[in-house]
Amino acid sequence: MANPIRKPVVALVGRPNVGKSALFNRLAGRTISIVHDQPGVTRDRVSAPCSLTAVPCDLVDTGGIGSLDNIDFSEAVSTEAQIAMDTAEVILFIVDAREGLTPVDQAIAQQLRKAAAHVCLVLNKADHEELDHVAGDFAPLGLGGGLPVSAAHGRNFKALLTELDERLQPFAESSREAEEAARVTGLKIAVIGKPNAGKSSLLNRLVGEERAIVSPIAGTTRDAVDTKLTYEDIPLTLIDTAGIRRRGKIDPGVERYSVVRAHKAIERADVALLMIDAEAGITAQDLHIAGYILDAWKSVVVLVNKWDAIEKDTYTMNYYTERILYELNFMPYVPLVFISAKTGQRVDKVLPTALEVQEARLQRIPTAQLNRVLREALDAHPAPSQAGKQLKIYYATQVRSDPPTFLIYVNDPKLMHFTYRRFLENRIRKAFPFPGTPIRTVLKGKKETKKKK
Repeated sequence: MANPIRKPVVALVGRPNVGKSALFNRLAGRTISIVHDQPGVTRDRVSAPCSLTAVPCDLVDTGGIGSLDNIDFSEAVSTEAQIAMDTAEVILFIVDAREGLTPVDQAIAQQLRKAAAHVCLVLNKADHEELDHVAGDFAPLGLGGGLPVSAAHGRNFKALLTELDERLQPFAESSREAEEAARVTGLKIAVIGKPNAGKSSLLNRLVGEERAIVSPIAGTTRDAVDTKLTYEDIPLTLIDTAGIRRRGKIDPGVERYSVVRAHKAIERADVALLMIDAEAGITAQDLHIAGYILDAWKSVVVLVNKWDAIEKDTYTMNYYTERILYELNFMPYVPLVFISAKTGQRVDKVLPTALEVQEARLQRIPTAQLNRVLREALDAHPAPSQAGKQLKIYYATQVRSDPPTFLIYVNDPKLMHFTYRRFLENRIRKAFPFPGTPIRTVLKGKKETKKKK
């Protein structure tokens, strides 16, 4: 259930390719929405905090309202924008100063005149003063005088902030309360997978509303979309990402940006939910994505989606489990959850499993217990020697969590063969499972310790 205390929302709406995302990024102070000349690039609602205004607010970028050639989910995009307008305190209606007034602008304005929120007309792409005179052309919209700005160059940006400050002032108190509540760090969960694995469907199931556009067309989600919710009094942020395609299948331009954004989503997440299509089975691309997650040292839960579409007998789940873990042999610690985002089957297990994995990620092992495990490992399999030199292991300690990192003091790190290092990691994990979480070992030699002393 969402927190009723929230910052005021400023929604950016308008027809495709009027520069909403460019203005969104400038207001957010960083690149979040994809900016591209191709109309219809932004399809989902993308949100980000804005601290440039005197009253902190949340920005919502929307898919362009209006027809999109050769795209059959324009109705869903319009619904997304409508939801954003229904929940916003201030609406920035963006039009293109260079193209002038269009029938689509007039249709949107007719819809906006019924909105409860205050509507500010913004004439974007007014890169030069010569374009300021076009403001009169938009008078028929009945939304007052428009403000000419240039999101690309920052022209009249301060004037826009002043306008926003004036409109947001009545919400200053609730904004401060929301800012204070937001200081509690929540768990960030990224939903990762190849296109059309069911990521957006899962997000909608978890949130309980049509938060992300769901379409049978692979690659519908292009931005990394954040959704905040509270689960068992724990604040969570769900990050829905663009599907990651194989490197050779990434088209230049928009899709390349989407892949970069998905990688960044992995970087800023605490736990990744790797979605696998049960009908397709685990593929090479799934393994590549798992590798991205491991390279970032992130915790992971593997969700085998579309389980409802699989013909099953008593051994089906065991077969899939063995097959997937065999392919994911470089991360054998991952928990598997067999779900159907379409029917809701076992979706209630997803968040509890993610929380268990995060708890393991933050686990601290007492030094005495850790060294007891190390001694037992040495007794079972003594440290090897290389070139007549014997590896000596003195003791180990956990120096950090998130991810769990262990410092092992030895006489010479060069004597530690990677197979023996893997053996020690496996023994640590056998005693302390750390489900879904990679563990890191760092070696420190005796000479290094002496130098520091």
